[in-house]
Amino acid sequence: MSKVQRPQITIAQETVDHLEALVEGAAARMPELADRLLDELSRARILPAARIPADVVGIGSRVTWRDETTGQEQTATLVWPEEADIDAGRVSVLTPIGVALIGLKAGSRFQWETRGGESRNLTVLAVVPGNIPA
Repeated sequence: MSKVQRPQITIAQETVDHLEALVEGAAARMPELADRLLDELSRARILPAARIPADVVGIGSRVTWRDETTGQEQTATLVWPEEADIDAGRVSVLTPIGVALIGLKAGSRFQWETRGGESRNLTVLAVVPGNIPA
């Protein structure tokens, strides 16, 4: 079985510093998620915030993605954990979907595992940059 190719991710240096602190804090409570975030950080292209393209998902970005299995589209704003409010459409970067979305470019397709253990292919349809600081 071939290994699934993961799309390139790009993250602002200022965001990486904050994410690394989150990983340390989450390691005991959510080790699997912390490991997944650390894995994403280890393969990310790190750039100064001013050089991050507008169509790359960062903290504060409003992202629309489609589940290729169901055709369902969802939109949410990626935020720091303390700003998360699912009812208001604000998803924490410290959730499985948040970890999967951070650093992706519009048009990227990625594999994601649901809470029920199902593997799904999702496509980032649109990214609107936000103004939430790192």
